[in-house]
Amino acid sequence: MTVGGVAGSLHTEDIQSGWAERQREVCRHMPFPTTEYVAAWAGLILGVTAVVVCVLLAKRIRGRYGIRLGETWLGLIAYVGVWFNALTIPMELIQLYAVYSVAGSGIALGDCG
Repeated sequence: MTVGGVAGSLHTEDIQSGWAERQREVCRHMPFPTTEYVAAWAGLILGVTAVVVCVLLAKRIRGRYGIRLGETWLGLIAYVGVWFNALTIPMELIQLYAVYSVAGSGIALGDCG
């Protein structure tokens, strides 16, 4: 989920570049691609879901086995996953903001004479 969230968020850049290039080729404004919204929201949702899953896994390990997280592989993965996602969620939020700001701004079509 962590990797999928980051990949989904970064895929919005590819979608936006393709959309802008197609507009320049046909020399007219085209509707903003809804797939970019989907990719941006999916990235954020996957990132937050990964944190929730890792926290629930950590609680289960502590409650069921009564040991520290670093003493098991699953606990260590859950601990690292939460911290890695804490770093990626702000990036996913920035990508989501970028999608909405680009959607309203449009692009310069250049010389369409």
